[in-house]
Amino acid sequence: MHLIQVDSVQRWMEDLKLMTDCECMCILQSKPISSEKDEQNELILSSQYSACDNLHLLLKRAWIISTELTRIAQKLEKNRWQRVHSMTVRVNCHVRSMINEYNAFTRNSSDEMHQFENLLIDKCSEFTAFTERCIQTEDEQMLKSMKSCINETLTTVAQYFGQLIELVLTHEAQNLLKQIELSDSVYITELAINSLFSLTQQGAHLCRIIAKEGGVVALFKICRQDCFRCLYPQTLRTLASICCVEEGMHQLEKVDGIPCLADILTDNTHSEATHAEAAAVIAQITSPHLTFTQHLSSFLENMEEIVTALVKLCQEASSGEVFLLASAALANITFFDTMACEILFQLNAMKILLEACSDKHIVDTPYSRDQVVTILANMSVLDQCASEIIQGNGVQLLMEMLFEKSSSGNPGEVAACERVQQKSAVTLARLSRDPEVANAAIKLSCIPHLIKLCRSPAERNNSDSVLVACLAALRRLVVMSPDGLEDSDFQQLVKPRLVDSFLLCTNMEESFV
Repeated sequence: MHLIQVDSVQRWMEDLKLMTDCECMCILQSKPISSEKDEQNELILSSQYSACDNLHLLLKRAWIISTELTRIAQKLEKNRWQRVHSMTVRVNCHVRSMINEYNAFTRNSSDEMHQFENLLIDKCSEFTAFTERCIQTEDEQMLKSMKSCINETLTTVAQYFGQLIELVLTHEAQNLLKQIELSDSVYITELAINSLFSLTQQGAHLCRIIAKEGGVVALFKICRQDCFRCLYPQTLRTLASICCVEEGMHQLEKVDGIPCLADILTDNTHSEATHAEAAAVIAQITSPHLTFTQHLSSFLENMEEIVTALVKLCQEASSGEVFLLASAALANITFFDTMACEILFQLNAMKILLEACSDKHIVDTPYSRDQVVTILANMSVLDQCASEIIQGNGVQLLMEMLFEKSSSGNPGEVAACERVQQKSAVTLARLSRDPEVANAAIKLSCIPHLIKLCRSPAERNNSDSVLVACLAALRRLVVMSPDGLEDSDFQQLVKPRLVDSFLLCTNMEESFV
């Protein structure tokens, strides 16, 4: 279950209410104060939160229960019987609270769900009774024999709990999708889509549930209705989240999602926000990190018009975020199919991207530069790209990218900087097979810069991949200008095998004191 990382004190403050409720339930034994006011009490509780808030409360409670069950198993291994019993009582209370809270805001839960609720409550009561007996005896032999029973009961509790949560999440996804499919109201549909997006942010498991329940089908239905045009951006954003799992990708292919995305991207009457979110879906489904994209046969049929629309979006982007989404989609497509590089060259994409890099308001982060240099690296395999690079002052840009540094020190940004450095060195190495590019790089003092990166781990963010790329680029350039190298550099960085030079440079980082 995906949880946002927060300060521990803040987490405690958020959990305090749940813990307090838990103690209340312990006293009241899950019974209402007054049976006459049940309906009124339920109405007040359900009106306090939106359905989405209630669901997040349920997920938080479920996370606490899951954590407690794990801790019980750990304490059980150490025979900490007193702790096992107190934690079992707490889990029992949390389970009852969770079930009561959920039943307070849902009105149409299934018989199967009620069945699992009763099974879970009964098994939790049995679990508590077992552990209570354990703290009342000191007979080691009896405790040993009861331990296996407790382990078995704990496993059953965890199993029933997991099945109940699965049913609850499926039920809530079904309710939201039913609202999306049946409502003609823009307001109600928007609320349902926003709640669905919020669910997708809880992790891949929820995305799988939504995909299996027809989420992709329902959302593309919205994207094909003009009356919901104002909802296209959030609908596409939700689709991008669902398509991070294989089930979402299969559904997208079945409902002809790619032609629909192509239509949206090429329709100039749509807003830039809609085009950007469509680009985000393309970036997601073509991600080289996914292992289940190769079945997207319809993508190849629509690739040319998609690539054309994405290049136009890069050229006309009004913000860094829009450029990032469009360029990320293009970068992924260059991995997805080699024909994309030919199309990009014909569209003059290299010139457009190089010009965009000169605008610091558009290409404003290492993440954007990572996408640009990825496209350049993949396009550099084409012989005809060399002249474009020189005309667009691309060699100078690649030299600047060699020394990409993070301004914040954020781990994600540092990793992006390393990728920029590595790919710019790779691009220089590939393009330097052309004498004109190699000479331009040499005139810009590329060889001393590459030597500095090889010699100084701090300059390359201590990255081995950057080192290998720099060694390869250096060796390619030295062929064109062997006189620009000192003998010691030649003996250590060029003459040996690449792996030996690599080991020599990495050993410079070690201290033998």
